[in-house]
Amino acid sequence: MDDVLRRLASVGPFFTVPYGTEPPGPGFRPLTALYGERLGPYVAEVGRRIGSGPGRVAASTAQFGIASRLWSLALGSAALAGRVPDLSAERVWWRLPDAGSLELWLPEPGPGLPAEELGENVLANLAVLDAALRERFGVSAQVLRGNAASGLVGALRVLIDRVPGGVAVELAGALLAEDGALADTGTFIHEDGLGVAFVRRSCCLYYRVPGGGLCGDCVLRAARPDRRRA
Repeated sequence: MDDVLRRLASVGPFFTVPYGTEPPGPGFRPLTALYGERLGPYVAEVGRRIGSGPGRVAASTAQFGIASRLWSLALGSAALAGRVPDLSAERVWWRLPDAGSLELWLPEPGPGLPAEELGENVLANLAVLDAALRERFGVSAQVLRGNAASGLVGALRVLIDRVPGGVAVELAGALLAEDGALADTGTFIHEDGLGVAFVRRSCCLYYRVPGGGLCGDCVLRAARPDRRRA
């Protein structure tokens, strides 16, 4: 996976992850720590940065950011090499710098997993985070699954402009299909030459951030104002 991760870094910052025997600086911990005792402080910091306070909106935003990073690494690796790094919560390390977004590090990427295990690997990681967010912040499972789907499609949009081949489209489409792990999270369409379109069936709550507005795939864009709900 070393060569794959080096190549993947050229796609963009969300697709970049340092790896090796030593972390690229102090303060890195396994994601299991973030999903445990560090979750409250992390959500509070996200809320401070976006101006929402440390509640459901910050919790949803935090999960969306982590999901987007994990999907980018997994889907990008699958598109480049047909394999994905092991992104289980105990294998991925994190730190939050004073400025900038969450940083990730992979201690030992190893040989990787078959591309077909992409969804199971990422969603198993997110399941640990989602359970904690539901319990501590009351974020609904529907919102969190929608965030995971949006993060997947966002990673796909970037990839299809930079990495040739249809592997990423096939993998994402299978996860979003009627019998896929992310079924019923939204309507997904892909057309060669035109890219992808996705309208989710839940709201990530970001419209409640001061000046946040609506996301491009938001269900609220098609809803009447009096019917808007998360």
